[in-house]
Amino acid sequence: MNRGRGRGRGGGVAVKEWVLKKVESKPTVITERSSPATAHVMDSNDVKQGSVEGLNCSKHPQGQPASKSTNDHRLSTHSNSNHRIENNTHVAATSEIKCSQASQDNTMTTGSSEKFFDICPKKTGTPRLKSSLLVQNREKRNEIQRSNGGQPIQVLRPGMVLLKNFIPLKDQVEIVQTCRKLGLGNGGFYQPGYGDQANMHLKMMCLGKNWDPKSSSYEERRSEDGAEPPPIPIEFHQLVQKAIQDTHAHQCKQVKQKDVESVLPSMTPDICIVNFYTTNGKLGFHKDKDESQESLNRGLPVVSISIGDSAEFLYGDQMDIDKAKKVVLESGDVLIFGGKSRHIYHGVTSILPKTAPQALLQESDLRPGRLNLTFRKY
Repeated sequence: MNRGRGRGRGGGVAVKEWVLKKVESKPTVITERSSPATAHVMDSNDVKQGSVEGLNCSKHPQGQPASKSTNDHRLSTHSNSNHRIENNTHVAATSEIKCSQASQDNTMTTGSSEKFFDICPKKTGTPRLKSSLLVQNREKRNEIQRSNGGQPIQVLRPGMVLLKNFIPLKDQVEIVQTCRKLGLGNGGFYQPGYGDQANMHLKMMCLGKNWDPKSSSYEERRSEDGAEPPPIPIEFHQLVQKAIQDTHAHQCKQVKQKDVESVLPSMTPDICIVNFYTTNGKLGFHKDKDESQESLNRGLPVVSISIGDSAEFLYGDQMDIDKAKKVVLESGDVLIFGGKSRHIYHGVTSILPKTAPQALLQESDLRPGRLNLTFRKY
């Protein structure tokens, strides 16, 4: 028997193969009136005629009357096609549910990362420009001054000194990158607030120990989310030690101070509070008094590092802003206050927009504002 040219009952096998091949090779069309369970499979003639009513099973594919076995097989094939449609519909629905769940997971993940403030949001589509020759030459001159010990150190009052442009640009970029990495991880930047539910005008991250502004106390874990503060990076420790050592060397050489430790004691920090002030950020007039009584009595200093936009910093002996003195802290400056100046009132009244070094912004993508790291010993 020629199975490819069978007719009537004798061509049943050929019809089965032909119908199966035609049905499987044609796209499945579901009419608006059809549910997935009753969807019709259209053959080539239905498509050409624009029919959406379904398959006409009364005709044989060659134009002859179809046999009962052929029609039964077509119905069986149609039923199988419906079953495949149902399965595909189920798979599609399952995929839709999985996509929805993945979207929710994505949202949760995004929300989880968004609760940490990104100090260096990536600028898509904007090429990073190299620093101009003027900026590069200025930085080279500053580096030569640093190596010669020529960077200006200003004594603001006994135990309070300002090291101008102390941190090289390269180190500033590395500090920003380190803070960004820590800030996006567990225990990273968040929005702090006080007990009366008023938010502070900055973002905060603590290293070593956590400081809680609501209770004005230190804790091992952040009460907001139970996160454990990351440790202080070793390079931060080294920077603090160098700042204090250079200050001591300046006091011995320029001020002829013999007992430098009595004026400004050495300190190995176990706490670093990292604050980021946006361009409208500020910090109220206050006194740092939440450290241990031993640390406060010894006058162990606070070492403050400024990176980014400049800030107007007020300080004084009284809780009176009108009587306070002001100094502008610029990117790369280090301010130290300890000894007799350990208990001064101080605060940040304003951030000066667009004052950050362009080279720093180009190299680090630091957002507009001021990054401030304050180190202390509990």
